[in-house]
Amino acid sequence: MHCAQITVLIAGVSCGAVLAQAPASPSAPMDSGGAPLAAPANSDLSSAVLEWVPPALTQLSSQAVAKESFTFDRNMLAVAAGLIPDSDADVRQTVAKLDGVSVHMLRFGDPAAIDPTQVDSIREAYHLRGWKHLVSTSNAGGPLHDGNSDVWLVLDGSNIRGAVVLVESRKSLTLVTVAGNISPVDLLLLRGHFGIPRFDGDWLGNPRRN
Repeated sequence: MHCAQITVLIAGVSCGAVLAQAPASPSAPMDSGGAPLAAPANSDLSSAVLEWVPPALTQLSSQAVAKESFTFDRNMLAVAAGLIPDSDADVRQTVAKLDGVSVHMLRFGDPAAIDPTQVDSIREAYHLRGWKHLVSTSNAGGPLHDGNSDVWLVLDGSNIRGAVVLVESRKSLTLVTVAGNISPVDLLLLRGHFGIPRFDGDWLGNPRRN
């Protein structure tokens, strides 16, 4: 069974566990321009907090014509791992490493509604948290999406505890937080599953490019 079908199955049998909601408003202080000054005091910066999003994402959501937020918890992901066929064993092994996945998707009627300064504030928020920003890539007109991709790794010493993927296109913005002990290659395998966009990130398999 294809992993995309598994996602639909889990959503059907566990509809009470995946709730669409607006991005949560975090407690981080902001400067006069609305940019975050620091991460929430009660958060663990060495782990990926699924419930936390940068303040600028909440601000952008007010301009979106459509928005959706959902979370796959560990129990739902365990069900998914058990349904993935042997032919996709590498994907199944990756899903088994996950503690959770949260996705925030915003759709805009006009590209001008996506304020670039607010998108930059999202990037700055993760910089302030001390997470490793691998690289920003542009894939204008490419086969996966028309826009930009950013990837951050959540490090605890030398161990990766999660990742954040920000995908920006002309009329959409998707922010994905992945919690778990994963590798950059695992992120490549997760593209297209659980709401994670098929972002341009093949360079993740070649650390020398970082």
